Formats: sequence, structure tokens, C-alpha cells
Amino acid sequence: MTLITFLAPDTSMLDRARNLFQSQQINIQIKKGLLSEGVAVARSLIANGTEIIITRGGTASAIRNAGLEVIIVQIPITGFDIIRTVEKAKLHGHRIGAVSFPSILQGIDCLSPILGVEICCYPIHSEAEAEEQVLQAFHDGVDVVIGGFITAKVAKNNNFPYELIDSGVEGILQAAHEAERIAQARNLEKAKTSLFRAVLDYAYEGIVSVDSEYRITFFNPIAERITGIKGSKATGKKITQVWPGLNLEQVMRTEKDDLGQILNINGVDVLCNKVAIIVNNRSVGAVATFQDVTQIQKMEARVRHRFYASGHVAHLRFTNIIGVSDQLRQTVEIAKEYALTRSSILILGETGTGKEVFAQSIHNYSDRQKGPFVAINCAALPSQILESELFGYVGGAFTGANQKGKPGLFEVAHGGTIFLDEIGEMEFVTQGKLLRVLQEKKVMRLGNDSVIPVDVRIIAASNKSLKTLVSENKFRSDLYYRLNVLQLRLPPLRSRKADIKPLAQFFLKEHSGIMRRPLKLTPSAIQALTSYPWPGNIRELQNCMERIIAVHKQEEIDGTVINLLLKDQEDVPVTSSLLPDEATEISKALALTKGRYADAAKILGISRSTLWRKLKRFNAKQN
Repeated sequence: MTLITFLAPDTSMLDRARNLFQSQQINIQIKKGLLSEGVAVARSLIANGTEIIITRGGTASAIRNAGLEVIIVQIPITGFDIIRTVEKAKLHGHRIGAVSFPSILQGIDCLSPILGVEICCYPIHSEAEAEEQVLQAFHDGVDVVIGGFITAKVAKNNNFPYELIDSGVEGILQAAHEAERIAQARNLEKAKTSLFRAVLDYAYEGIVSVDSEYRITFFNPIAERITGIKGSKATGKKITQVWPGLNLEQVMRTEKDDLGQILNINGVDVLCNKVAIIVNNRSVGAVATFQDVTQIQKMEARVRHRFYASGHVAHLRFTNIIGVSDQLRQTVEIAKEYALTRSSILILGETGTGKEVFAQSIHNYSDRQKGPFVAINCAALPSQILESELFGYVGGAFTGANQKGKPGLFEVAHGGTIFLDEIGEMEFVTQGKLLRVLQEKKVMRLGNDSVIPVDVRIIAASNKSLKTLVSENKFRSDLYYRLNVLQLRLPPLRSRKADIKPLAQFFLKEHSGIMRRPLKLTPSAIQALTSYPWPGNIRELQNCMERIIAVHKQEEIDGTVINLLLKDQEDVPVTSSLLPDEATEISKALALTKGRYADAAKILGISRSTLWRKLKRFNAKQN
């Protein structure tokens, strides 16, 4: 609560105020002090927390002239007080001299005709002028003087008749209520200021404000940390002395905001916004806010991860890679070394060798493991759709586009890893756009002309020799060398036969739970498995184990079962062209699904990437 003190000029008013406040239950402390004595008392009161002082005219003026930082509520001299005093003075004569401060004398001469007296005013502005004006009044022929305590004191010392203009209960009560209203308003303002300061002190941005004279009025802790300048020392000084490079005075002169400026402060890049404070069409100050760019980048990454990267998570690690062969162990060690770098990685290997398993493991072993892992099969989508998926698009960029637009996978993968599987199947035009993104580390959505910075690690994979595709002009050489910074070759399963047994046992254990019966491989079964060349690699082995679980009724699996199963799955080699009836079936499936490739692939019982490859061959044959 704001502390209020009633400063009475004499004992009489002190007693009157005490009795009044007790009867009215007003919680205001009371002290005694007149004029210069009152200034000394006021100074002591302020030091002990008093913020509002109630006192009379002369003492109020003395405190005000002393420059003390306190709110002064002056006890008003009411009409009742003047009338009572004049009626008493009439007993001494009808010529009355009013000697007092201007605030008391204002309008007093208007009472002359009403009260049937002649009132002459003798204003004083300080305690020292009182005696001269009292003497002047009696020299001018007045019968009596009226005024405040200093006038009464001078008249008494000179044996002149006088009457004290005393403050009645009306004026004291009016001043007390006014002081309470001011105190209530100040407390409300203090609460707002405290809340405002707490918000600014704990803001993530550095904040500096100046007034109309360019003096610093606020310098929060973040500003201290970034600039290395103590706010307590900076406050009150001109901004041109403390931080001339901030150039806030120009913002105030031009009254134009300066937004998005990049400054380097003590080796730290910060984003600075400077805004002029305009009141009644006039600049009265300015505010500068600035934030560490790295913090903005971290928050941006969290926002992107929250809104876009949901579900884009790498679940596999190096511990999930099964095998005991020296070839596999050596490959894993190389992959771990690659993971600790920030360079692009190209994974080469036959179909089914586990390229995505290695890609996820590399991501989870790197310093980007908390970022998103985004995977896309470049062979699974037509060129235009692949571009929209990779780079995103704005609303209405093409027919069927989402009206709200969509972020591309590069945006989604910001701060993490993007895995481009079957990169060799990407169209030549799309390769050029991908190269531009890799070079500039910026992406432009389809239908837009603004760029978005991205921080993404590239892991590409192919089951074809990209170098051969480059020599055949089917793959850009510049993109190849951009991707092939670190190369990881995955050995086929036939070259690491020691891994076949643990892999087969793992797949049996993983899938046999569905059939609720344990299965065991006999030595002859292991022999049969290791003798097979496995052109489909680990994926083919996994499919084989699932097929065995589905059809085999015995607990043990021997070599005969394996050989029969492997013989049954040997199909007539598929040629590079489509059979006529196969093309018809694909056309029917696409018609039923209204062109939706994923649904058509399900109807045909093939993967979407296989469907897309068949369509490419069919279109090539038609052309």
C-alpha cells in the first residue's frame, strides 16, 4: 500500500486531523512540520517510504521548491474557512489585509461586497517575504491581517492584530480522500508496471527503450547478456553514449520502423527490430528488440518438427542390423564413421540389402538424431508429383493442389535427414532442381517466388550404378558428385553367407508368434539356405521365412522343405516389356481407383514403385 502522511503545520491542526481520521477510520499517519521545518520532516518521511504528503499552501510550496520526489496534496482553503476567518477579523475593523500564498488568496477579494468589508491581497512566495508584506499591509492602513501560520507568526511578533485562516474538517477530509484516490491509482499502476517489467525481464528478446531525449529508460537482462552492458549503469544515459551503433535516434526522427535488421554484437548475430513510440502524432521515444539468430533457428526447428515432422522418425539403429560376418561388421563400422560427419552419403547395394535400415541407423547415430527422418522413394511417383512432394507448393499451384498449400519434404526434414531411395530413377529435370537445393540450401515451393532456408543432410540410395547412368547421360554428373561425397556399399547376402543363419532364425522368431508355434531350422535346412544365391537378398530371405511359417505344419524345418519352397518360387524371368494382358489389368486397376497409384497397386498385388516402373516401360514402348 502507498504510504500517505498528513503534515500538520501546528499542534492544533495535528489534533484536529487525528480526531477526524479516527472517527472516519482513515489510515493516514500524521506528522508536524511547518515550511522549512516541514521540508526536513518531508525528506525524512520520503526516505522511510512516504509517497504522498498532505499539507497546507506554504509548506506545500516549500517542499515542491526543494525538488523532493513526492506527490503533494494541498489542503484546500474552502469558502467556509475564509468566511469564518473574515467574520473574526471584522471585530478588529473592516479594512482587512490578506497575506498568504497565491493558492490561498485566489478569489478571496470577491467576498468583500458579500461580507461588507474591504479586503486587500498581499501575496507571498516564500517564508522570507511574509514579514515585509505584513508590514506593508499595516503601512497601507489595514486594521487586521489574515493568513496562514507564517503570517500569524510575523503579526504576533510585531504585536499586530491577526486572524489565522485555519483549515476546517471539510478541507482536511477532502484532501485525505483525494490522497487515497491517488494512492489507489498509483498502486494499480505499480501492479501493471510490475507485470509489464516482469514480462520484459523474462522475455526471450533483448529490449532497450529510450525517451524523447534519447535517454535509456529500460534495459532488460537479455539485452545485458547479449551486449555485455549493465542495465543499471546504462539506464538514464543517452543511447548515443552507451550504444551509438543502434541508431535509435534516426528511428525517432523519421518515425519509421526499422525491422528485420541483422546486427553483429560481440560476435553474435542478432535480429533487431526498432520501432518509434508515437503519442498524439509525435515521437516520444523508441524501442529496440533483438534476439540471437541461433535461438530463432532452434525455435523454428521445433515449430517445423511439431507441425510438419510428425511421424517422420527413424526407428532403426545399428543394433537392429543382424549379422556376424566380417563384411557386415566392416560395413557397419564405416557407416558409423560416416554418421559422425555432415557430408552427403550415397548407399549402393542390390535390392533387399537393407539400404533404408542403414540410412535410419546413420541418422540415429548422428548429431541429427533428434531431428526428423524423412524417406521418399524417387521411383514411386511421377516427376511433377515427386517435385511437389520434395519442394512443396503454394495453394492453387496446379490442378488438384491443396488450397492451403503444403510444405515439401525438404522443409519437413529441416534439422534432420532426408533419405532419397532409388535416386537413379529420378527424372533428369527433377535432378536439376534437386541439385539447386543441395547447392544453395534453400527450397522454393512450386508456384512461389520466395525461398526457404533448409538445413538437411542427404542420404541417397540406388540399386543401380549411378556412374554408369552418368556415362549413359541418364543421370547428371554434377548431382552424382554432389551426392557421392561418402559412398557406402552394402554387400549382397550371397557374399556374406555367415549372416544367413542368424537372419533366418530372427525372421522365424519374429513371425512365428503370429502362428503361435515355435519352428526350428535343422542343419540340412541351414545348408540349403546358405547354398541358395538369394538374388532378392535379405528381403527375399524374410519372405521365404514368412512363407514357411504359413505352410509348414511341423516343428522342425529341414532342407527338403527349403529346397521345395525355393524351387517353387523360381519364376520365368520377367522381360523388360509388359505382357498385353498385364497392361490391360493395370489399365483396369487405374480406372477402378480413378488414377490412384497406391490403390491400384494394392488391387494388382504389387508395390507402388513396381507399378510405376511397369508404367514407365509401357509408356516407353508406346512411344
